[in-house]
Amino acid sequence: MEIKDLKWVNLSEANLKGADLQGANLKGVDLKNADLLDANLESADLRGADLRGSNLKWVNLSEANLEGANLTDADLQGANLEGANLKNADLQGAILSGANLECADLEGADLKNADLIGTDLIYAGLSGANLSGADLEGVDLSDANLKGTILEK
Repeated sequence: MEIKDLKWVNLSEANLKGADLQGANLKGVDLKNADLLDANLESADLRGADLRGSNLKWVNLSEANLEGANLTDADLQGANLEGANLKNADLQGAILSGANLECADLEGADLKNADLIGTDLIYAGLSGANLSGADLEGVDLSDANLKGTILEK
């Protein structure tokens, strides 16, 4: 049985390690403190989802829609977010070290105090994003759109 529509479901603290949720509708879902280690969320709709403090290490979120999602303090180490929509997402204090954000849209995203060490932001849209206090050591910003980006220490 394949479940693709999980919008507004409460999955807080759920163990979803390795789950295949490719293309699932997870709009507004509560995944607070959930364990999604190595899950497949490619092209999933996570608009407005609550992912605060979630374990998203090595998750495939390529082409996922995370517009307005709350990813505060989430662990996205090594995650694949290539081409993901993260417009206006809250990524304050998130761990994104080694993540792939190539071609991701981070317009207006809040990355204050985020760990971006070694992150790939090639061709990423960072217009109006807040990167104040973020650790940008070894970050590749080649051809990224930095118009209006806040880069204060």
